[in-house]
Amino acid sequence: MAEGLQRPRSRLGCFVVLTAALVAAVFTPGFGFAQARTAAGRETPHAERSNANTVAIISGNPNETYLSIAYDLSVVLNDGSDFRVLPIVGTGGAQNLRDIRDLKGVDLGMTQSVILNAFRNNKKLGDIDRSITYIAKLYNEELHLVVRADSGITAIQQLDGKKVNFSDVGSGTQLSARDIFERLGVKPIEVNTDQADALKQLEAGEIAATVLIAGKPAGLVTNMTAAAGFRLLPVPFAKELHADYLPAKLTSQDYPDLVAPDRPVDTVATGAVLIAYNWPRNTDHYRRIAAFVDHFFPRLADFQKPPRHPKWRETNLAAVMPGWKRFPAAEEWLQRYDPGAPQTVDQREQFNRFLKAHPQVTEAMTSADRDRLYQEFLQWNEARQKSR
Repeated sequence: MAEGLQRPRSRLGCFVVLTAALVAAVFTPGFGFAQARTAAGRETPHAERSNANTVAIISGNPNETYLSIAYDLSVVLNDGSDFRVLPIVGTGGAQNLRDIRDLKGVDLGMTQSVILNAFRNNKKLGDIDRSITYIAKLYNEELHLVVRADSGITAIQQLDGKKVNFSDVGSGTQLSARDIFERLGVKPIEVNTDQADALKQLEAGEIAATVLIAGKPAGLVTNMTAAAGFRLLPVPFAKELHADYLPAKLTSQDYPDLVAPDRPVDTVATGAVLIAYNWPRNTDHYRRIAAFVDHFFPRLADFQKPPRHPKWRETNLAAVMPGWKRFPAAEEWLQRYDPGAPQTVDQREQFNRFLKAHPQVTEAMTSADRDRLYQEFLQWNEARQKSR
């Protein structure tokens, strides 16, 4: 595989600016469509420095965890004009993949592991395993299937033939929901709308359910209550899902006003992945992403403390995405620090001891198996800390 590829010219006629942060981007980062300039039309030293040291990351909409994660990155890694992370509101996992490949102003993005594998298999975006690399697997995203409590729907199979919102077109929720329902043999009538509008339609009885795939606790779902008539429908971890998904639970600790303390809701999850284009080493884009790695990887511990999103506690920088190439600067950083920074060594050593003691560990384990064990380890370690 060639070490880097030339990114194809954007085929998007325009890019909708969705946040004030993105508006600010036209004056600071390396977007290229506007920069701060002197009256003579030349870039000022400050603008040049800001462009060289700003990384833009495409995330998700306010209902998803991606935006919270991107915001955390912008806050923790902010070093003024010396280094900045600029969050951009995006549509979600599937469109983010296209934006990383096509848009000149996007350096990093977040998507789902199952979406990466789906596009690699269907070739709709060409050989993306040559053009897309990953920085790190971040955490797991849980499927939230919301119905009205008085609907009489108690199983996902009852949604067959009924209208179900799969979120915005191009979102990670849309593609993964399609995949999960198809594997389970359930054929709903797909509706695509914003989650806020979907809740109104759900209340009015216009749709039977709405699906959101996001890391718990998801902001939208935290605002739902059982008293308001909402309920989370369980999703079984059927054998058809084992190859690409993980079992998960939604608990009262995640959603105290929606889930009863003694009645956790079974669901499934997929991995959230931080990705980048496979830039050649001698490009400015490669240098900026390498600088991001050097700022982000050593500070993982800062992300795993309050008030940062609790999903950061699942991040294992050394986790591998089978069949995918890690961005060279990230791979080299991990090898250089064997394979992690000082703040993650204790956790990694504990996990290694956990693996050795676990009877299911074999060399033939899949990535999904290891991810499942890592989640068990996190639960075990949390219980261990509480018992002290």
